[in-house]
This record gives sequence, C-alpha cells and structure tokens, in this order.
Amino acid sequence: MKKVLVIGSNSFSGSDFIDLLLEKGEYEVTGISRSKEKDALFLPYRAKNSPHFTFEQIDLNQDLNKLDRLLEAFEPEYIVNFAAQSEVGPSWENPDHWFQTNAVALTSLANLLKDKKFLKKYVHISSPEVYGTCEGFIKEDTPVNPSTPYAASKAAGDMSLFTFYKNFNFPLVMIRATNVYGAHQQLFKIIPRTAIYLKNNKKIGLHGGGVAVKSYIHIRDVSNGELLVMEKGKNGEIYHISPDQGVAVKDVVKTICNKMDVSFEDSIEIAPERLGQDKAYTIDSTKIRTELGWKPEISLEDGINQTVGWVNSHFDAINQKPLEYIHKA
Repeated sequence: MKKVLVIGSNSFSGSDFIDLLLEKGEYEVTGISRSKEKDALFLPYRAKNSPHFTFEQIDLNQDLNKLDRLLEAFEPEYIVNFAAQSEVGPSWENPDHWFQTNAVALTSLANLLKDKKFLKKYVHISSPEVYGTCEGFIKEDTPVNPSTPYAASKAAGDMSLFTFYKNFNFPLVMIRATNVYGAHQQLFKIIPRTAIYLKNNKKIGLHGGGVAVKSYIHIRDVSNGELLVMEKGKNGEIYHISPDQGVAVKDVVKTICNKMDVSFEDSIEIAPERLGQDKAYTIDSTKIRTELGWKPEISLEDGINQTVGWVNSHFDAINQKPLEYIHKA
C-alpha cells in the first residue's frame, strides 16, 4: 500500500482527503494535527474505523523533531499539507501568528523534507487568496497580489517552497482551490452557518450585502482533484481547482433559504464589508481538467442539499458547538 502523510488532518479539507484515501483502499495513511483529533461530527473518516489510518498530535511550530522521528519510521512516499492559519478576517488581529505558521514554520518543514529520499511528492495546499481580487478567470502563472495578512503569509510560504524546488529539486506540487463547502465543515462558514441560523431563527449577517462573488466547490470534488495531483501532477507546477462559474454570497444564502422554506428578506441583515475583502474569486482550472482529466461532479444545489441535510440530522450535536471562529495561536 502507498504511504501518505496528511498534515492538517483535523482540517475540513484534510479530513475529507483522508476519507477519500481510505475509501480507495490503496493507501496507508498517517494524519497529524497540532490539536487532538476531533470527533466524528467533523471528521468523516472516523466512522470507518480503518486499520490503515493512524493519528499523531504534532505542532509544526514546535515539534519538528517529533515529526522527523515519525517521518523516519513511516517513510511516506507522499505528503499532503493542509495545515495553515486559514481565516482571513482574524489575520488582521494577529498577523504575526499567520506568518509564523504559514511562512516560517513551513520553510522549516521544507528544509527538513528536502533531504528525505523516500519522498516522491510533496503536495502543498495553497489558496487563490494570494492573487487578491480574481476578476476574470486567472491562470496559474498570474502574479501574486495579496490584500490581507492571511493572503500575504500564504504567498510568502508559497514562494519559499519554490526556492527549495528550484535549488534542491524538492518534489513540490501546489494546489489552489476555491471556496470549499460540504458536510462536516466548520460551523462558522457561510453555508452551514446559514442553515444553523435559520433553524435557530437568527438573522444572517451579509458582509457588504453579500455581493462578493465566490467560487463554491464541493469538498469531495476538491479531494478528487488533490488525489489526481498527488498521483499524476508534475513537480514544480501549480494546479487550480474551481467550478465552472462563481456566484454571489447572497445568492447562495437565498438558495439555502428557499431550500428551508423561509423568507430570504426576513432572514438577513446587511453587515459592514470585511477589511480587505476581494470582489471576486473566479479562477481558471483548465490546466487540471486538460492535463489530469479532472472535472467537478457535484452541483452547487446538490451540495447545498447535502450540507443542509447534515445540519438537520446532527442539529442537536451541532447546536452544542461554538458557531464562531476561535483563534488558537
């Protein structure tokens, strides 16, 4: 079986990727995260109780020696790194925390990994936030132009990784996917949060009226793309993963309101726009479609139905959880 180390296994994207690997039955997987393993409400793979998965709690900011021992024992052929300080708004409050994780610790990790002969591919999960406003369909060679500390920290980390590729032939391949969503997502994200607020008769705050255009793509479509890149992607390349078109945030909320048979107008309130909010994220994913044969399979309507169904079926448990982002330094 192929050995895969997933960094950031507690994350929404990381946990779904693990779930996909275990479904395939071809991989021995170790997941690491700086926090203790979450419960099955947020980690779909836990329901499988697979003998081919193990978890280790390791903080890249503090425990590189522990990670090195794990690497030498496990010898993964593939490493897929989802770990990041990933929220945009809170990055203004503690920008140094974002740079520490997304650039400094990442550079230390790359320096450790560059000499590991067993490593065939290092897949890094970046973000289209590094481009700033993405109006029009931008390609992988578009220059970075970040507008927030989060985006700047990710861009810095990305550029640092490419220095290792250029100078040490480090087996780097990079992915920038647009706005992921689906069951098991963090509850403060707009799609699950909307469903939760509607069930609790709370108004949904739409920053700037919800006119910002996002490119929502179901998490399993993204995981399938990441697996293709891990197996077949070309070293030194960036691959975009995105849907066919973008949609305004307010239209997504309206779709959920219609699904739950409540009035959109009565369910929202206009909130101030977030600092550094980019107008649009619509990026071109022709490259992964033509080179690797990827395409999205799950429509936004079907994906929203699935996510709302998850909220409905786990509502008692969900309602016991905090609904806002909680920063961990």
